[in-house]
Amino acid sequence: MHVIVIYVLAVSGLLALVSLLPPLAARLRVPYTVLLAAVGVALGLAIQTFAGQGGTGPFHDFLNSLAEMDISSEVLIYIFLPVLLFETALAVDVRRLFDDVWPILLMAVVAVFVCTFAVGYALNLFTSMGLVACLLLGAIVATTDPAAVVSIFRDLGAPRRLTMLVEGESLLNDAAAIALFTLLLGMLTRNAHGGATEAAMEFLRDFAGGVATGYVCGRVVCMVVEPVRDQPMAEITLTVALAYLSYVLAEHYVGASGVVAVVTAALVVGSVGRTRISPATWGALEHVWKQLGFWANSLIFLMTALLVPRLLGGIGWSDVGLVLVVVGAATVSRALVLFGLLPLLSGAGLAQRVSHPYKTVMLWGGLRGAVSLTLALAVTENGRVPDRVQGFVAVLVTGFVFYTLFINGTTLRAVINLLGLNKLSPVEHAMRNRALALSLAGVRERVEGLAHRYEVDEQAVASTVSQYSDRLDAILREQSTEAPLNNEDRVTIGLVILVNREEELYYEHFREGILSRGVAELLNRRTGRLLDAVKAQGRAGYRAFEEPFISFTPWMRVASLLHRRLGIHAPLARRLAFRFEILLGVRTVQRELLEFINDKVGQVLGTDVACELEGILTVRLAMVEQALAALKLQYPDYALILQSRYVSRAALRLEEADYRALFAESIISQEILSDLQRDLDDRRRALDALPKLDLRLDLMDLVGRVPLFKGLEGDRLRGIATLLKPRLVLPGETIVRRGERGDAMFFIASGAVEVLVPGLDEPVQLGTGEVFGEMALLTRQRRNADVRAMGYCQLLVLDVRDFHRLVKKDASLRAHLQSVAEARRNPPPKPPEAVQEVATPLADPPAVVEAPAAESAQARG
Repeated sequence: MHVIVIYVLAVSGLLALVSLLPPLAARLRVPYTVLLAAVGVALGLAIQTFAGQGGTGPFHDFLNSLAEMDISSEVLIYIFLPVLLFETALAVDVRRLFDDVWPILLMAVVAVFVCTFAVGYALNLFTSMGLVACLLLGAIVATTDPAAVVSIFRDLGAPRRLTMLVEGESLLNDAAAIALFTLLLGMLTRNAHGGATEAAMEFLRDFAGGVATGYVCGRVVCMVVEPVRDQPMAEITLTVALAYLSYVLAEHYVGASGVVAVVTAALVVGSVGRTRISPATWGALEHVWKQLGFWANSLIFLMTALLVPRLLGGIGWSDVGLVLVVVGAATVSRALVLFGLLPLLSGAGLAQRVSHPYKTVMLWGGLRGAVSLTLALAVTENGRVPDRVQGFVAVLVTGFVFYTLFINGTTLRAVINLLGLNKLSPVEHAMRNRALALSLAGVRERVEGLAHRYEVDEQAVASTVSQYSDRLDAILREQSTEAPLNNEDRVTIGLVILVNREEELYYEHFREGILSRGVAELLNRRTGRLLDAVKAQGRAGYRAFEEPFISFTPWMRVASLLHRRLGIHAPLARRLAFRFEILLGVRTVQRELLEFINDKVGQVLGTDVACELEGILTVRLAMVEQALAALKLQYPDYALILQSRYVSRAALRLEEADYRALFAESIISQEILSDLQRDLDDRRRALDALPKLDLRLDLMDLVGRVPLFKGLEGDRLRGIATLLKPRLVLPGETIVRRGERGDAMFFIASGAVEVLVPGLDEPVQLGTGEVFGEMALLTRQRRNADVRAMGYCQLLVLDVRDFHRLVKKDASLRAHLQSVAEARRNPPPKPPEAVQEVATPLADPPAVVEAPAAESAQARG
């Protein structure tokens, strides 16, 4: 049989076989990998028994093709391992991974070293095999396989944190164990015995080099994917290429760990790619990688299991005893890390406490799988490894792997049930009953409505409706007996729900094209930190994060400085557009969350908690509104342009949706749709170009607009303009305080301020081109209001001493100012409708106030 036909028949036959195993595993209630191992061993025995004998037919040819197929470690490592690692890492929630990063690193790195040395030294006591060979075996069995464990967790509804701890450990300990394996294998085959320091440095170089390579590859792909956006085939193909390229580049060009590189690249794509890859493609990409991961995990397990009968052909009772030594050393070392070192992290404040039931399940759930078998196969194929060591590694690794699968794997479900980890906590149980009661009542009403709509006989509907009524009554009776949740617990639960919903809404707006990629990434990073704060501190954590959520970034300050000092407008224009989009996005989502509270959260947590949550959100929404108002005051013309761009982008999205709907209804053809799409793309690119930001103000015009200086001639205005001194104030900085003696007036060259006048419910806001504090130059009275910067403000300050020196030299100017002051001290009465007027820099305020707008507002109060 031709070699190609052999491989096609073997692989296609195995794929057909594994397609039948998941439902069989579910029916037998055993982990899928355990069933895979059993089927693989059975196939291996069938090959040894029947392959090579005379016979015809597809089954006989299938066994012969499996027997003739060259299953080498290189095939498994280079074809299947990158896919297996990439799929596992891509599915990990990076933000939640970092919630428990220290426990995960402890189990993924420290536990690998502890297991390696514990198993190595234990075997060295009971066998004449060299220490390096024993340590090599320890490194092979140090890596855990999450597939069986996580599938059991999901079936039983185990806590999400426990699942994340196990997934994170297995993801990263593969990298650590394989890097350590490579180091020890090199020491064994070179007959070199480098010191511990040299070995540690080499390990760190491999690990750090893999991280750097994977990060660079992942970021490059996230940039390259932009030009092929909305091309699903190309986008998904790029990620498949990334898995293999990062592995090969790290292993053969950088000289680092390819496994670490693949894991890092997948984590980068998983965290950044969701906003870089087109939204329509992301869901398809996840499905494709789940399929690839299923194939890789199944085939690598079956192919290695096929070799088990040959590897264990010469096993004896002494080998069984050594397998038990490995089991004992690995279990004790893992227990030492879990129950000895992990509490130290919690005590040092580096991690949340991990409960004893969690640690027990992690101890019993440390199953080994395909990676360990593949590494053992690599040792048996290495001609520089002595035959005695090859047999030693093959027998003990295979025996240990199958012990963990058939003993730990088959009993793990019982251990979880025994510890009660499949049960809800009292808080979760109360939430479950509230949600279930709400759902049952709604379903009952909808069933009655459907029956009425389709004119179904009442007798046919009555039994179904009564079932829901009985279930609802039972839930309500159970609710009446359970301990009520205290108010603070319910508020914290509500805030967690709101923050998670907020993150979902940002992604929805990104998928709809309303939010740009960069804004969506930033807002979701901040939402992640907000969720951490809520989980740690509840209501206080949420409130502490309200202002930082919309705070100015350092880049904004740098961009503002470049614009003011060097006249470079592009960075500030980009940051302003970015900030404006952030504020609009946050405001929109906050308003949607208020509706979400009224529609959903209040029904589950109660109206009292809903009112508290609404109050908390209202405060945050007011801060966003204030920030938006400041931006519009600071850059009024540019704000209008940005709003127009924002609305135009939304209009393009709606237009595109209409075109696709017309195509779906066969009203327009694919050719027409493509032509319309090209036109949309051209207009979208035109909207992406930022308009120029021009804030150059004419000092003469700025001074001439002040009511105090109206009517002055040009030379006098120029004299005043030469006395102006620039001053930069930061967001939130108080410029003048109530009760201080007035010693200057202020021109707002760019920015916005708010005047906090006593007795007014809302502060008066002043923007670019406006002025405050000029009456202090004439009256030297004390300030009667605080003035605070709403953002970065560039002010021009006229000192009272400079002003009076100028006035003394110019008698005409002095007479003009005296007449203006006299008119302000005796202003004409305001008509009633003036109460609704908006303060402007051209309004004439009363004489006794420090800021014109503030005085006008106070007089109208």
